[in-house]
Amino acid sequence: MRPGALPRLRRDAFVFAALLAAYLLLSGFVTNSYYQLMLTLVPIWAVMGLSWNLFSGYVGLISFGHAVFFGIGAFTVAHGMGGWGLTPWLGIPLGALLGAIAAVFIGLPTFRLRGHYFALSMLAFPLVLLYVAQFLGWQEVSLPMKREEPLLWLQFTDPRGFTWVAVGLLVLAFGISLAVENSRFGLTLMAIRQNELAAEASGVNLRQWKMLALVLSGGIAAAAGGLYACILLVVTPEAVFGMLTSAQALTVALFGGVGTVWGPLVGAAVLIPLAETLHAELGNIIPGIQGVVYGVAIIGVMLLAPEGVFWTLRDRFARPAVPPPPPLRAPAPLRIPPPGKGPLLRVEGIGKSFGGLRAVDDVSFEVMPGEILGIIGPNGAGKTTLFNLVNGVLPADAGTAWLDGERITGRKLHAICRMGVGRTFQVVRSFPRLPLLDNVLIGAYGAGLTGTAATAAAEDALFRVGLSAQAARPAGQLTNKGLRLMELARALAGQPRILLLDETLAGLGREECEEVLAVLHRLRDEGMTIVIIEHTMHAMLKLADRFVVIDRGRKLAEGAPRQVVEDAAVIEAYLGRKWLAKTCST
Repeated sequence: MRPGALPRLRRDAFVFAALLAAYLLLSGFVTNSYYQLMLTLVPIWAVMGLSWNLFSGYVGLISFGHAVFFGIGAFTVAHGMGGWGLTPWLGIPLGALLGAIAAVFIGLPTFRLRGHYFALSMLAFPLVLLYVAQFLGWQEVSLPMKREEPLLWLQFTDPRGFTWVAVGLLVLAFGISLAVENSRFGLTLMAIRQNELAAEASGVNLRQWKMLALVLSGGIAAAAGGLYACILLVVTPEAVFGMLTSAQALTVALFGGVGTVWGPLVGAAVLIPLAETLHAELGNIIPGIQGVVYGVAIIGVMLLAPEGVFWTLRDRFARPAVPPPPPLRAPAPLRIPPPGKGPLLRVEGIGKSFGGLRAVDDVSFEVMPGEILGIIGPNGAGKTTLFNLVNGVLPADAGTAWLDGERITGRKLHAICRMGVGRTFQVVRSFPRLPLLDNVLIGAYGAGLTGTAATAAAEDALFRVGLSAQAARPAGQLTNKGLRLMELARALAGQPRILLLDETLAGLGREECEEVLAVLHRLRDEGMTIVIIEHTMHAMLKLADRFVVIDRGRKLAEGAPRQVVEDAAVIEAYLGRKWLAKTCST
């Protein structure tokens, strides 16, 4: 469980229980069968919205095809009852299992895609199954009538029975969603949504966590489809695999607000009664008016509440409780494994081309344990690309890098991080909506730590960079210096053996630079090995033990700082003759 999650979990569970009690009380007074059906549909579509939100809301990959899971669940229950005499109490879990299995086969190819390509690819799956169902002659699959044991077969004469079962499914889906949101699982998914590269550079295996989210989401959506089949009694491909099904799941979540358990509940409670009421009153005059309602809802949210009703109301009227920062304490010593013989990092002949441009060309260098190596050079020289090749952001075209004798080139970014390579970026990559402690906690989780060990590592890292007092503050509210230190803390929480720091001093004033330099000096004193890219030359002269100069993708010079800055080739390429005159005069 995430730090500080227990009070939130208790509060949300209490509010949900109170709302649920009021909803069931309301259903007891409704006698009209159509409106009772509407009260049943609200929790079913809330479950479908929660399912969509578990994947798209937390991961950030928009799915236009969640109807594929809904339809699998519906047809499983229909064929289970008609062909095998299987009670829905078993058919619905079986459908959920098949939906989860389908998610695996869907995720394997589609996770290679990004953005709108992923969204469009998801749209194809329910359309394919729709045509397959029609080809197999499943235009209408009726559930057999079994009135003798209504509870066993979910065929109630009193429509309130369906409402109670639908509410029970909602309780299960809400409980799962609430547990995910307040756990390491949910925190990791939200980090992926807000900044994929930062999450992976912190050791998060993106494909693994996305797959887990899609499997859970697909299982819940299939369960909703199975119960929906019991209510309709007749399942058609258009009703369960059609575009409107996916659109409803997406719309109730977007309208209410994604990335929270409350968004789909708000969306379903508002949109489903509105759409069904208008359909009953005006359906004969305006066919397809339900689709109009969902279209207008999306346009309205985009214009008036882009983050959804829940987030808009919360940000305007509620002041979320901020947990106190962790108590100040001396951090545990850095856990740096003893290095082997020779350099900790060795890079030989590494290179990368982009089309006809050779961004990095045959660069070699070594970094000894406990050393601070400065990488300098003019803008566009290939320094950041060099870092990207070393820690796996980009694949190298040539050359090899070793960490303490173990090859790291050719491995995935998250795997290199877990081997002990921490990384910060030229442009800070934070998770802006998450508190500072959660931002850093991602680094600890990425290193494989869990529970109190992960929390302790995150708190220690915040203490080292001087941000303990701001642990509960959202990262989006930090200054540039705070963001730079936060990113450094996140890398430290992963217990790295070497840090790659990309322009950590960029945009800082003189006093701020001195504060960050003091942090880096303390890390070096504790035995941390650092490779840093920086343009602030006077700061680099105070910090680095050696320089490597990169120009036009090639290594231009290497050596002690004073020796390098007085090298004529370096002066010509990077520093300029005014630098040499100023340096010599001092």
